[in-house]
This record gives sequence, structure tokens and C-alpha cells, in this order.
Amino acid sequence: MRRLLPVLLASAAVAGAAQAQMPPDPAVRIAAQTEAMKKLSWMDGTWRGPAWNVGPTGRHDITQAERIGPLLGGSVKVVEGRGYNPDGSTGFNALGVISFEPNTGVYSMRSYAMGQAGDFKLALTADGYTWEIPAGPMTIRYTAVMKDGAWREIGERIVPGQAPVQFFEMNLKRVGDSAWPTAGEVGPK
Repeated sequence: MRRLLPVLLASAAVAGAAQAQMPPDPAVRIAAQTEAMKKLSWMDGTWRGPAWNVGPTGRHDITQAERIGPLLGGSVKVVEGRGYNPDGSTGFNALGVISFEPNTGVYSMRSYAMGQAGDFKLALTADGYTWEIPAGPMTIRYTAVMKDGAWREIGERIVPGQAPVQFFEMNLKRVGDSAWPTAGEVGPK
């Protein structure tokens, strides 16, 4: 018995260490992520409205369209934005994936637009959200407000010591529901 006791204790210690190194239960994390995404459920569906931006060639007016929906059981949100030129061609196209990290309580967005990609913190506000892109000595800040069924988002260039300069605005109305991005999924047979 004296010889067996150290072996049993060592086995218990190894099992305890292995248990401590096990990843967290995915169901718990996914449930927390899904619950957090409910705060952005107002975005789901299709949206359209006027938008403009100011670039090197001056002001450019477009019709902005967004389609947004949950994926992975509602634990992430997928966003596609298209800016249509007056002739109907696509002048702007972007894709974003919004997620929530339960360990830190932080929302983030992975964005792809204009040949660029990045990960950005998304901060929820009482009536929308903000997100920022570091751009050298300046910051690009987007502020979205959802009010009375309308989604207004502006973009501003912020240089330290100077007033923010607005370069983008979209004013969208909800057009309807969308089964995107889950519609058309490939089944097992």
C-alpha cells in the first residue's frame, strides 16, 4: 500500500494538471457570444439609403446598401456593404465580421474594404456603436446611431489638436428581412 500511495497521488496530480489545461467548454463560450450579439440584432436585415464621402477628387454621392445577418448559430454577425454609383455600378464593397470575446468582454470587427483588412475594437453605445482605425498620426472614427428605424453613420478624420473633419455619412432605412448569410447552405446530402 505504501508503494501504491505515491503512484496514486502522482496520477491524481497529473490528471488535475491535465484537467486545468483543458480548453473552456465551447458551449459556454458560444452561449456568451450569442447573448452578446443580441445587442446588435437591430442590424439584421437589409438596409438602403443615400451616402456620401469626400476623397481626393472631392465629394462622391452613392446609394449605400447593407445586408447583415447572424452566422455560427448567432455567435457572430456578418456585414456586407455596397456603395452604388449613380450609374448603378458598384463603387464600394466591404465585408465585416463582428464578434465578441467572452474573456475580455470586448466586441471586435474584422473588416475587408478597398484592398485593406484589419481588426478593430467595436464599442457599443446606448444607441449604436463606434469603431476606429489608427492611421499614423490621425485616427479614423466611425460613429453609428440607430434611432426610429433609421441607421446613421458618419466617418471622421481626427488629428490631435484639431477639430474632427467629417468625410463620410450614410443614412439608411431598413428595407426588410434577409436570410443571408445562412440561406443556401450546403446540406449533408
